Amino acid sequence: MKYRILFTIIFTLSAISQSFSQGYSKSGQRYVQPFGQMSLTVGLGVAYYMGDLRDGIDMKHLGLGPSISLGGQFRLSENFSARGEFRYYQVKADQQYSKNYQNNLSFRTRNPDINLGIQADLFGYNRHAPINPYLFAGVGATFMTPKAKLGDNWYSLAPLMTENEKYNRLPLVFTGGIGVSVKTTDKLSLGLELCNNFVNSDYLDDVSTTYPDPDALASDLARQLSDRSPEIGLPPRMVGGLRGGAAVKDSYLFFQFRAQYMLGNLQQARARKKLRCNPI
Repeated sequence: MKYRILFTIIFTLSAISQSFSQGYSKSGQRYVQPFGQMSLTVGLGVAYYMGDLRDGIDMKHLGLGPSISLGGQFRLSENFSARGEFRYYQVKADQQYSKNYQNNLSFRTRNPDINLGIQADLFGYNRHAPINPYLFAGVGATFMTPKAKLGDNWYSLAPLMTENEKYNRLPLVFTGGIGVSVKTTDKLSLGLELCNNFVNSDYLDDVSTTYPDPDALASDLARQLSDRSPEIGLPPRMVGGLRGGAAVKDSYLFFQFRAQYMLGNLQQARARKKLRCNPI
């Protein structure tokens, strides 16, 4: 389902952008070859987690964390660009604020990820639109580092195998989103972007399936962090009882303020270098 959503985003904007581009005249403003135009991008905002430890939106306990990104774009045509980013984010959740409070599970994760994709602008590069909405989709990977707090200490959950399951900590991530860019100068644009990141794993939060047999776990610490109901005075959970829900995989959402700085293309860079080396 998620893959269909990403492909729909790309094809929808492709059709829209083509309709806007048809009949466009290059006269009136200086035409610039769009292919090869490069730019740097920076993003700063918040990250929001959607997974097994969240059963709805609680405005008082959103568990928002920071998200930052640094990347670049390489323009392919009037409306399409390749984009790549390195990103870092934190998300968290605590079941004490959910309908499943009796499980008493919680986590925090601070993860890097990398992403490559395609961006489709509504208006073409040479239209010089002051406000330009866009859609984008991509694929990448994230390194998951879920931790839980016990007492005054934070413990890494993946090595403990709290569900007696060794999972891949570097899953694929499929992204899709929407944004708007506002041109402030010839080189600088500012904007806002909303990006949903679909993780090809249900272990972003270290919770996915059922409660394991405690005797199968490797340590007392693993047993404590696998079933935390006794901490709030409830009996241990039944072996095989639902700890999570593997049917729907985890995801995280970014809402960022963005800045984009145009660098020009390789031909322009060579011309500037030639001018420096051969001053008049």
